[in-house]
Amino acid sequence: MELRQLRYFLAVAEELHFGRAAARLLIAGPSLSQQIKALERDLGVPLFARDRRAVALTSAGAALVPEVRALLERADELQRHARQLSGSRPVRIGYVNWLPHDLTSRTAGIAQLYVDAWVVPSHQQAARVADGSLDLAVCWIRRSEAAQLGLEARLLGADRLYAVAVGTDTSPVRAKDIAVLVDDDVTSWQSWNDYAEEFARDTGAAVRRIHNGAITGPAFFDHVRVCTTPVLNSPKGQTTPLPPDLVQRPVVDPEVVWTWSLVRRADEVRADVIAAAEAIVRDVGDLGLSRAWLPADDPYRAVGG
Repeated sequence: MELRQLRYFLAVAEELHFGRAAARLLIAGPSLSQQIKALERDLGVPLFARDRRAVALTSAGAALVPEVRALLERADELQRHARQLSGSRPVRIGYVNWLPHDLTSRTAGIAQLYVDAWVVPSHQQAARVADGSLDLAVCWIRRSEAAQLGLEARLLGADRLYAVAVGTDTSPVRAKDIAVLVDDDVTSWQSWNDYAEEFARDTGAAVRRIHNGAITGPAFFDHVRVCTTPVLNSPKGQTTPLPPDLVQRPVVDPEVVWTWSLVRRADEVRADVIAAAEAIVRDVGDLGLSRAWLPADDPYRAVGG
C-alpha cells in the first residue's frame, strides 16, 4: 500500500466517477482502476461497488474515507516539516530521456544532485515532483498541468523534430505533407499523443494510429517503411541512428519543436533545491522558439501566437 494509492482512492471517493478522478489526477483511467484494485487487494476489502452506470462506496470504503483523509493530511504535514528541517539531503532530479550533458557542473558547489534512475513518461515525472517523490524533473509539460499540480516550469531545452522517410531525398518537407504516429497506450504515450494530435489539427498532418509502442525504436522504422509520407520522429528518437534505407528530412512551414522544462514545486522551501533549479536553467535563453510551432498550452508559446 502506497500513499499514492490512498490519494487515488480519495479522489475516486470524492468524484464517484473513475473518468473524472483520472482527469483530476492527470493519469489514465485504466491505470487508476488498476491501482484501486491493487489497493483493495492489499487491504483485503472492496472499496467501491461498480457497474457500467455508477460507482459507489462500499460500507468499508465509506468508513475509511475520513481515516485516509486524515492520514494524507498528516503525511503532507510531515513532508512539509521534513523539507524545512533538511538542508543536507541530495536534490533529487528525474528525467524522461534527455538531460543537459553538463548538468552536474551547473550545480557544482550549489547542491548535491542525485539523478533518479526511474525513467517514466513526462506526465508521471511531473506528478512525482508534485507529490514530493522528486525535487526536480526534466519533462514536457503544459501550462495548465503545471498550474494544476502546483509546479513552476522553466525552459531548459528544445528538440527540433524532423521527419524520417524512405529513399534518398533529404530536402525539407512541409508539415502538412507528413504523418504523426499516435499510440493507443496512453499510460506510456499520453504527452506525445496530446502533442501529436494537436500538431496534426493545426498543420493538416496525417495521424496514423498504432498500438504497438512504435513511437520510437526499430518498430518506428518499420512504420516509416510502409507509410506513403514522411513520418515525424519523437523526442525519444532524436539521437537514434537511422538505418541506411531511411533519411532525415527537415520539417518546415512550420518548424516543429518539443520543449523540455525543468519543473519544481511552486511552494518549495528548500534553499538548495531552489538554488539548484536556478543554476540549471541559467543562461538558457529562448532557444529560437518564436520561429517554431508549439502547442497552444505550451508554457513557452506566446499568448495568441
